[in-house]
Amino acid sequence: MTDNGNARKTLGELLVEEKLITPQQLDEAVRLQQKQGGRLSEILTGKNLVKPADMAAILSVKLNVPLIDLQRHKIQPEALRLIPEDIARKHVLIPLDVVGSSLVVVMADPQDIQTIEDIKAQVKMNIEITLGVSTDILKAIDLNYRSVTEIEKQVKEFAPQTEEIEAATPEITARTPITQTLNLLLTQAVRDRASDIHIEPQEDRLRVRFRIDGILHDMVSLPRAAHTPLVSRIKVLAEMNIAEQRRPQDGQFSVNVAGKDIDIRVASISTIYGEKVTMRILDKSLNLFTLPQLGLSADSLHKMEMMMKSPYGLILVGGPTGSGKTTTLYALINSMNRAENNIMTVEDPVEYHFKDINQTQVNFKAGITFANGLRSIMRHDPDVIFVGEIRDSETSNIAIQSALTGHLVLSSVHANDAVGVLFRMIDLGVEKYLLASTLVGICTQRMIRRLCPHCLSPYQPSKEELALYDEEIKDRPRQFYTGGAGCHLCNNIGYQGRIGIFETMIMSDEIRRMLLDNRSALDIKAQALKEGLITMRHDGMLKVKQGISTISEIQRSIFAIG
Repeated sequence: MTDNGNARKTLGELLVEEKLITPQQLDEAVRLQQKQGGRLSEILTGKNLVKPADMAAILSVKLNVPLIDLQRHKIQPEALRLIPEDIARKHVLIPLDVVGSSLVVVMADPQDIQTIEDIKAQVKMNIEITLGVSTDILKAIDLNYRSVTEIEKQVKEFAPQTEEIEAATPEITARTPITQTLNLLLTQAVRDRASDIHIEPQEDRLRVRFRIDGILHDMVSLPRAAHTPLVSRIKVLAEMNIAEQRRPQDGQFSVNVAGKDIDIRVASISTIYGEKVTMRILDKSLNLFTLPQLGLSADSLHKMEMMMKSPYGLILVGGPTGSGKTTTLYALINSMNRAENNIMTVEDPVEYHFKDINQTQVNFKAGITFANGLRSIMRHDPDVIFVGEIRDSETSNIAIQSALTGHLVLSSVHANDAVGVLFRMIDLGVEKYLLASTLVGICTQRMIRRLCPHCLSPYQPSKEELALYDEEIKDRPRQFYTGGAGCHLCNNIGYQGRIGIFETMIMSDEIRRMLLDNRSALDIKAQALKEGLITMRHDGMLKVKQGISTISEIQRSIFAIG
């Protein structure tokens, strides 16, 4: 809205007439606007007095301006190139399309005449103004303005000076355009919800890929000359040895990206074309999931709640790397975070900081491992112990001893399914009678991609896909869905976000007896199925039936798991 008093009064009166706010709320917002400046519309939405969508609907009627649903419109690249990102963010607008000699622009404030005139002078085109919901516009800016062009610009600046940069000290390197290039990569990765950045030297180029929702996507190809300075800059930040290029190294550093505190774990390894660097992104600003939000079915949720009621014993979460085990364990300990519980953890690394929970991070240089960290925790009167991962016989046996002595121990282990966790623990050196007496229950899981709700479309599965579905569920839904061609809100992938599929097994007396009798994994699994075990494959197909994911996604995630 414009900043003159009449415009503010007219908007305020209209919102009161529509009963979206009370006169008292309007007076309070106007006083705040006079004190702080800014637009009344921004204050009303910022204070949650009016929803941005309701505000946009009112303005659309009042100003007779078309309201654009950005969730259903594709931003055209030729339009995007005409308005820089900083202007789009500053004025909460995004170019939508070029129609003839006009640029269609979606604005949160279609009465900002000065901005409209500035854009018109810059692009030298007619401007056709439409209206959008402010939150949708900001989301569209994040998803559509990518850093590729700016990265290439920065690379061109430092590429001719490669030899000088290679020999530079860390202080000089920090002042070169390579710093900006790395910042742009990190910013784009956070916007794209990437979990990892892969920097991979090839024979003729430097390949950069992002892992988004568990799948790798090409982000940009840089000149081969960018490799050494970029890797050197990352090593400086992660406090790694720049001179060492043959041995694998690990490190970490923290940055602030778009107001978010981000931890970056760095790993390097030598390849035939130079060092490959992988950066794991840990966003500390993300909210913790609750157990229902993870995707647990009613049956699995009930079993997990029963496990947590146990005063002592061992609860294990199984799955491969990247299957969401830590997220599930965090949800578990967060639900047990009460004043009467002394909860202590040993993690590698600490991915989320809990209030009122005592967390310890593995530090090999200081001699803190999972095993001796767990041993030390035992001297601090814990009620609940969280061990990030059981990966060796020493840690597994100390965890068992902790569970035997009256503590509830939660941990993760690499195994394919629930019964596989039992035999993985035995493989790590745990005696069967100890495992049978301490293990409360097991949850194994995978992460599958959710269909993007904005672009999902009906489709007919193949005969092979239907056969896989019918093996688990006889009742087919009226319609199956797929992501189709995707949309700009999911980066044209067709999927947006992930959800867990689970296999939860409580240790019954019969399963304990079978374990002690040296029965096979197949026999134990058959008994678990008799007792109501829902396999991950079945849980996945239930989510297909609900329209959450696709048969091919379930097949990709849990192939060969019964």
